[in-house]
Parts: sequence; C-alpha cells; structure tokens
Amino acid sequence: MSVQLRVQRTLAASPARVWQALTDPVALCGWFWPHASFGTTARVDLRTGGEFQIGAPKVDIGVSGRYVDVEPPHRLVMTWRWDGEEAETLVTISLVPSGEGTELTLVHSRFPEEARRDQNAQGWSDCLDRLPAWLAATRTTAF
Repeated sequence: MSVQLRVQRTLAASPARVWQALTDPVALCGWFWPHASFGTTARVDLRTGGEFQIGAPKVDIGVSGRYVDVEPPHRLVMTWRWDGEEAETLVTISLVPSGEGTELTLVHSRFPEEARRDQNAQGWSDCLDRLPAWLAATRTTAF
C-alpha cells in the first residue's frame, strides 16, 4: 500500500520567486529550517538527475534526494530520503499563477504507512508556514 499527502498554499509571490525559494541553496536555508541554532546548510544540483541535500547538523536532521523532473518555474519532482532511513519517497511540487500570486501544490507520495505520512505532513506544514514571511522579507532583495 502506498500512502500520500497533499498540501496546498496560496503565496503572494510569482511562480519564479517561489521557484527560487524552493531551489536556491541560500533561500532554502532562509526558510526551510531557518533557526540560527540549527546551522542549516543546503546543496542543490538543479537538473534532472542532480542531487540535493538540506541539513541542520546542530539538531541532527537532514534530507537528501535526486531531482526526477525539473521544469522551471512550474514543476519540481524529487526523491526524498531522511538521513538515517532507507525508505525513499517522492515529492512533486506544482506552481501555478493565481491572481497576483502562486498556487503551490505539494504531493508527497510512496509512504509505506499512514503514520509516516502524518509525520511528514506536520513537517511540511511547519516549513511551508514559514515560506510566506520569507518571501515577504526578501521581496526587495536579489531573491
């Protein structure tokens, strides 16, 4: 049995800015796990077959994967594996213009059980709840 979760957010930024927040290593460090005490790092090789890694070594958390499909600035598909775990899941993110913003839809699939899905649902909710503030704060910068 494969279990999935679906998360949607409407963001007050263009798909290009949201794309950059999702794919630029500096941007990822600014909103994904931003607490200074976490020591968040990110590495991104943004191409189909390229790899990514986001880590917060001070709190011993990290995730890595491989990009399966990269269609800037509208679709990003990547494998997802938590450090220390063997299970690999799949994340598909779609960005669609909506009014003056972007509708982000995230589908995280291939969970072996509902409990794992629910843990990841909370994590995605926490991370995506931080994204609008980061987008607003960086509106006039290079991002």
